[in-house]
Amino acid sequence: MPGPSWDLPCAEIDDAPALAWRGGHLDVARHFFPKSVLLRFIDLLAAHKLNRFHLHLTDDQGWRIESLRYPALQEVGSHRPRTRTGHSSDRPAVYDETPHGGYYTLADLTEISAYAAARMVTVVPEIEIPGHASALLAALPQFGSRPGGGDRATADWGIFPQIMSPLPDTASFLGDIFGELLGAVSAPFVHIGGDECVLDAWRENPVIEEYRRSLGLASAGELHAWFLRRVADTLAGRFGARAVVWDEGFASGAGTPGGALRPDTIVMAWRGAGIARRAAEAGHDVIAVPVVPTYFDYSQADDGREPLAIGGPVTLRDVAAFAPAALAASWPEHAARRLLPGPHELRTVAGSVVQRGSGGFGLLGMAGIYARQAEKSGWLGLAGYLLLSLFYALTAPYTFAEAVILPLWATTAPTFVEGFLGLFNGR
Repeated sequence: MPGPSWDLPCAEIDDAPALAWRGGHLDVARHFFPKSVLLRFIDLLAAHKLNRFHLHLTDDQGWRIESLRYPALQEVGSHRPRTRTGHSSDRPAVYDETPHGGYYTLADLTEISAYAAARMVTVVPEIEIPGHASALLAALPQFGSRPGGGDRATADWGIFPQIMSPLPDTASFLGDIFGELLGAVSAPFVHIGGDECVLDAWRENPVIEEYRRSLGLASAGELHAWFLRRVADTLAGRFGARAVVWDEGFASGAGTPGGALRPDTIVMAWRGAGIARRAAEAGHDVIAVPVVPTYFDYSQADDGREPLAIGGPVTLRDVAAFAPAALAASWPEHAARRLLPGPHELRTVAGSVVQRGSGGFGLLGMAGIYARQAEKSGWLGLAGYLLLSLFYALTAPYTFAEAVILPLWATTAPTFVEGFLGLFNGR
């Protein structure tokens, strides 16, 4: 070409993403989305250089996977007669009285998986076990821990007592289901849930109690972790896939002789930096997905036009201040190497978009959220936040200071806290 010549020196560029697990989470169990929406979601993940599509396919409110061996799963479990349109605590409860349902055929899932792979995105399917199983047990009550199971998927939100039995017949059934799923989806990782399990039915069932004792397990919590490990063994041995669990799956049996998870199980820590560190120190790879400030079912602003939200606000500024590397900065080196932070975990809950992100928000971030809650809702609104914090403190996701003392302090000085946060966030 005419004009001056250009000399470009030879060079080697050695580059790689800072974060190995960059995922988006879409919950299609609570609200079903057609296949076209999933394909568009994959396009958006790829455009933003996200490489994991965490597809939440089952929960209390719906089962979204075709099964040729157990057709009742889609025939019964994929539909509910109505949907709750407010919070679980609202009285009286309000419903839309509109039937809701749908599922993906195995051919659909094959197409979704191939579409993602062509865009350098890996599908991570999730089947919730042993809890969040109301839809499954409505279809197949024989795999439950109590007689009967309910006649349909639930229309409500929350944590429910329905739970799968941990007996061998259930494990065999799950092997069949994962076989069908992984025949359609080429998945090196499979999320098996493990969160928010009410274990009372196991403790009250004499057959399950005798089975627990025969395994030499000291508690229902150890049996919970043992059951997850057994399913993870099936995934690894039969399908060459690694299991992923929510952090309750790790916490239930941590530190006990019979309750340890399979060593290569990945722990997705949503309840704070404390549980993430414990899992990493125990030798598990960890994906840090703390609830604050990365759940987008919290409102984004103090604005009457905001849709129904579980709390908040969690602002764009809160999310932008997230620092993945900060989470493990004080961890021992062997634990820090276990962190596989995922910067974006997007999902839908009750129709709202939710983001789960990487890194720990820690004390300062919690203070900002509580400060704005005090400003927005006063003491009455804050009381619910404090009760929730106390619950999480007792279940060991946060330090005592994070969960209780700091929120109380933040209520007395919201403006000061916001300013203090600004100094640390470079504002």
